[in-house]
Amino acid sequence: MTARLVVDSSAICSLCFDDECNAATESLLEQLAFGDVWVPGLFLWEVANVLLMAERRQRLSQAQRVEALSTIEDLGLMVDRPDPEVIWHDGIQLASQTGLTSYDAAYLELAMRLGTPLATQDKALQKACRTVGVKLLSC
Repeated sequence: MTARLVVDSSAICSLCFDDECNAATESLLEQLAFGDVWVPGLFLWEVANVLLMAERRQRLSQAQRVEALSTIEDLGLMVDRPDPEVIWHDGIQLASQTGLTSYDAAYLELAMRLGTPLATQDKALQKACRTVGVKLLSC
C-alpha cells in the first residue's frame, strides 16, 4: 500500500465552499492531483453528510452538491477498507489516548499506519497529530 497523504473530511469539504477556500486549500488541491491520497471508509459517509446538511441549510443547491461529489469522486482517493480489528482495537485505543472521537481517530490511525502526513482543519485532530508525532499538512 503506497501512500503519500491522508486527508479528512474537513480538508476535502473546505474545497466545496467558496467562503472556505484560501491559499492553503488551493495548495491542498494541487497536492491531491499527484495521487496516492488515502481516506478511511468513514470518509464517504462524512462527506455525504456534510454536503447534504449544506444543501438542507441552503448553503449549496442540489446541483452544487451533486457537482461537489462528482469532483471529489474524480480525485481518485484511495479508500481504506474498514477492518474490525483495527477499528475496535487500534482505533479505539488511539481515540482513548488522544481524547478524539473514534471517527477522528480513524484518520489519525490511518496516517500512522501508512506513515504519511494528515491534512485536516479539525483543531482537536491537529493537536492529536502533534501529540503522537504525525506530520500535518496545512489546509
